[in-house]
Amino acid sequence: MENLAALASPQNIAAAKALLTPANLATALIAVNFLAFAAFGIDKARAEAGAWRISEGTLLRLAFFGGTPGAYAGRALFRHKTRKQPFSGNLHMIAALQIIALAALAVWFKGLPAGVERWIAALS
Repeated sequence: MENLAALASPQNIAAAKALLTPANLATALIAVNFLAFAAFGIDKARAEAGAWRISEGTLLRLAFFGGTPGAYAGRALFRHKTRKQPFSGNLHMIAALQIIALAALAVWFKGLPAGVERWIAALS
């Protein structure tokens, strides 16, 4: 338990905040999108060669952690995993959840637009 308390020390929290800059977050998103895109291309090449494949779970995890645009681009360019319904449904679900999360963050930081607030008030 002491180790856990040490992780939450003010120094560690300040260090973590220093790493979470917009530039670092953008770099991380670019990297994970590149990885997702490349993973689809590598998996397609391996599928055609009959070689060991990248698991669907790995492809979906890359999308979940911010690589959804790269995953969709890889699917389209390499024409890979486009007809597999469970996979496509899961990828669409991840994309929808990310859109909902982004909308929630926008509302959290900026508040609801005035028109939406009036619409909600009218429903009450």
